[in-house]
Formats: sequence, C-alpha cells, structure tokens
Amino acid sequence: MSIESQVLHGDCRELMREMDADSIDSIVTDPPYGLSFMGKGWDKGVPGVEFWVEALRVAKPGAHLLAFGGTRMVHRLAVAIEDAGWEIRDRIHWVYGSGFPKSHDISKGIDKVAGADREERIVRSFNRNQSSWASGKGNGMYDKKINVVKVSDPITDAAKRWDGWGTALKPAVEPIIMARKPFKSTVAANVLEHGTGGINIDGCRIGQELRNNPSCKNEGRTAAPVMSLGDETQGRDVRGRWPSNFIHDGSDEATAGMGEASRYFYSAKASKKDRDAGIRGQGRVSGSYGNYKDKPRPNNKNHHPTVKPTDLMAYLCRLVTPPGGTILDPFNGSGSTGKAAVMEGFNYIGCELDAEYVEIARARIAGVPGNLFFG
Repeated sequence: MSIESQVLHGDCRELMREMDADSIDSIVTDPPYGLSFMGKGWDKGVPGVEFWVEALRVAKPGAHLLAFGGTRMVHRLAVAIEDAGWEIRDRIHWVYGSGFPKSHDISKGIDKVAGADREERIVRSFNRNQSSWASGKGNGMYDKKINVVKVSDPITDAAKRWDGWGTALKPAVEPIIMARKPFKSTVAANVLEHGTGGINIDGCRIGQELRNNPSCKNEGRTAAPVMSLGDETQGRDVRGRWPSNFIHDGSDEATAGMGEASRYFYSAKASKKDRDAGIRGQGRVSGSYGNYKDKPRPNNKNHHPTVKPTDLMAYLCRLVTPPGGTILDPFNGSGSTGKAAVMEGFNYIGCELDAEYVEIARARIAGVPGNLFFG
C-alpha cells in the first residue's frame, strides 16, 4: 500500500481552513515554544487558541493531539489547547542529558558593572579530533579545533559574595501535551465509527525489538532495549512493558538512579545523520546559520535549530494514530514528524510558513521508500 504525504507552504491557520472537517486521525507537532530561541522570529510566542480551534475542527472525534512545549511556557500551550475545546489527557516527558545551561554568571556581572576586569585562565581544553582532555596554561593560543574552558576569580567583595550563583538550570526535559478531541459516544463506539479515541498500547510496549513488531516493519530503526520478562508459563506478560508518559534519551545523566532504565522507551537527540538524511545538493545557497554566519551555507544540510529525532517522532506517531491513518503537523519545521509518519506507514500533511524549511522537509520526507510525495 502506497503512502501519501505533502508539505504545504503557508500559515497553518489558513491552510487548515481549506481542509475538510473531521478528516485527520491524529495531530503530532512541535510548535514554537515562545522562548525566542536563537533570536528566531517564529519562536516569539506560543500558538494561541485560534490555531488549536482550527486543528480541532479538522480532527476526527476522538483524535489525539501531541504537542511539544518548553518548560517555561508549556502552561500557556496547555491552556490554549484546552480553551480551544480539546480535552487534556496527559503530559509526556522527554528527558535527556545533553542540554546546555544558558545561565548568567551573577558574580561576573557584578564585577563588570563595577568596571573590574577579570583575568581569565584556561582550566581544560578538548581536542575534538583526538578526543582527549588536556590541561591548559598560558595565553590560550591553541589550535582552532580545540575548545577551551575559561574561568576567572571574582575581584570585588560583592562579586566574591555571589560567586557560584547563576540564573538558570540545565535543561533536561521537554514536555509533550497529550489531548483528545471530545466525542459523544463511548470509546468503543467511536473507535468503530471513526477509528480514533484509543492509543496503541501493544504497538508501543517497551522491552521488545521494535523491528519484530507488526506495527513497525521498517528496517534500520533503532530498536527499544530488549528486556527479559520471563515466559507465559510463569504467569508473566512477555509482550513488553506498558508504555508510560516518560521517555528518555538513554544517556547516563538521564538514567542515573533509575535502576532498570530499559522499562522506559528511549530516543536520543537527533544525530547529524538523522537531521541531514535525504537532503542532496551541490554548491552553496544564500543565507546564514550557526558556523556559517555571514557566509553562504551548504545546501545539503538541515540547518533547522530544533530538529526532533525520527525515532522519537515515529514512536509518538504510532502511539496515537490508527493503522493507515492521516497525521497532521501544523508546525512542520524540517519535517521530522512527516519523515517518521511515512516510515510508520501513515499518510501525512505538514504545514510550514518558512519556504526554506519547506524544501528541506520535502527532501527528507520524499526519501522514505514507498512514499508517494505530492510536494
């Protein structure tokens, strides 16, 4: 069976108004967090009620919505979704160990205001080619491929008093709002009529090889950790553990103290290979981003700053979408949801306001085997 997918260019509110009511089986999306991430204009605010009202209209009765949010603003996202008419069902937590703290050094700020210039010294440096740590001294004249860590001692009395104080914690979790479109009948009756209302428990159990799961026949995906649960003769369930509202990235930081961490689904952050897979091109195109600031950047790279891992999105798509269903992502970005959706055998519609991200997403999604891509 062929899979149909498309990425539409434009404002998702306008694009959704052109869609039929009660036509979408699930909505899986990663909307703006409202943090002005990296100064991006699209991240200045959390999508308000009007976005989720239109999403509610196109969703089938009983259809589920999964929407990522940032810890600081997720409350506004949840309220907007609820005020639009959705029923909040749960909140899933994706926990990871690779977050980078964006904290202001209060002691250093105090010295700066006082006009006291600190003398920095190098504590250690990391050579990315040799993968080795080395102590550093002197003026810090190192090869460009070495990252240095610099420290300085407080000078003024006030700075000494507040030495070691900052303004932010290390980010290690992203919440996912789980909501459902209300329906009038029982869950059983709604599932029989619309195919929506339930979640795919057995298709998302933890502790079994995902490649052996009938709901996930794609080659090359990262499997869940294998865990022996005994056998049926001992009266134990060998199908795997019940999926929970907790997902981790498998890192030592995220699993420390967790005990048998394999009882939870895990998905690492998106790798470079995952981000760029399917994107082809020669030469360079205009624009700037990251290391290519003020310079042309390669056109075979996915430069979107908030790419979600395909494995994670595939798991979420499979959790809330009936077989052969259609997934909508109103905030398509670089197409991680779309790529995951077609890998899992679902039809897909994505909406994206940025023309450059539209092209990146189309390339990533079109590269999935068996996909009939309609642009």
